[in-house]
Amino acid sequence: MNKILLALIALSLTYSSCKTVDKPSVVNSEVLSSALKEKTNKPKNVIFLIGDGMGLAQITAGMYSNGNKTSLENFKVLGLHKSHASNKLVTDSAAAATSFACGVKTYNGAIGVDKDTLPVKSIFEFAKEKNFNTGLVASSTIVHATPASFFSHNKYRKNYEEIAADLVDADVDVFIGGGKKYFDRRDFDDRNLLEEFAAKDYNISHFAEKDITDFTIDVSKNFGYLTSDTDPLQVSQGRDYMIPASKFAMDYLTQKSTEDGFMLMIEGSQIDWGGHANISDYIVSEFIEFDEIIQLAYDYAKADGNTLVVVTADHETGGYAIQQESTMDSLVTAFTSTYHTAVMIPVFAYGPGAEEFAGIMENTDIFHKMKKLIIDTEID
Repeated sequence: MNKILLALIALSLTYSSCKTVDKPSVVNSEVLSSALKEKTNKPKNVIFLIGDGMGLAQITAGMYSNGNKTSLENFKVLGLHKSHASNKLVTDSAAAATSFACGVKTYNGAIGVDKDTLPVKSIFEFAKEKNFNTGLVASSTIVHATPASFFSHNKYRKNYEEIAADLVDADVDVFIGGGKKYFDRRDFDDRNLLEEFAAKDYNISHFAEKDITDFTIDVSKNFGYLTSDTDPLQVSQGRDYMIPASKFAMDYLTQKSTEDGFMLMIEGSQIDWGGHANISDYIVSEFIEFDEIIQLAYDYAKADGNTLVVVTADHETGGYAIQQESTMDSLVTAFTSTYHTAVMIPVFAYGPGAEEFAGIMENTDIFHKMKKLIIDTEID
């Protein structure tokens, strides 16, 4: 705001001396242009898309298997991030997601805590302080490492029941993912978290009661939907909720966020699982579904004009490679690992503020850039 005021004063002074100066000075024009750009190039909303395990080879294989096209070709701003954890060069999903969600490097297995196991405020928590609405959609359980890092603080990623209890208190406006048993049939205690959600005025349901397509949007209540008892199926085995769930979450947050903005994180979780299993067809089918969700987000942002879309991965999985015998119609692939690798990860951005994500960065920078754009500065 101060930059804009100073620029306008400078421009006014230049104009007032127009008898001796034919036009505003170049310096003043550039300052004004820069200041106005700084103020206006801020998104109201952020859709953050994480393809778990989605390195460049996974994207390439999915693209060729999808008729040599991907929705990522719509994104003109590209970068790379360094995915390492605080304790190892090869990260896991927990440390990587905590870097995205909380802006710190931490140890593998950590959920929303730093390397000393101390809680670190997440971007969702910052967003709530600014009256933003928040949402999570995942093709894993909702208590899995990536979504968990946005609402929970736990020293170990597999403490699923503790993480589920954190979700009750997190005030996430809409969440959709698997893992019902961690909420209503718990070994840790005898709490029924589904009943607790209902008592907090959530519209809470699960796969045995309704399909995601059966719901109408009611923004007077928060919304939670559990898609499976444990891990969701693979898309090739019949999982079909991710695309309608992603659209539902966008529509829900749009209607709820008439004045304030929103932040939505959508994870294509099982691209990673295909890499761990060293099954190329698994990777490709999961990527192709995720690519449709990326297109949904891009279309939303293009129509809205005030939404930033960021697409990346936490790490690459499998040391996946496309071999020389491959053709456009028949990929021959190989793996070097059943775990993650340490290669840099592509970042794609579209919308207001997208230019912030060009170049090489740490994974923690993604948090700081999103926070700078939607939390730390005034949003028109």
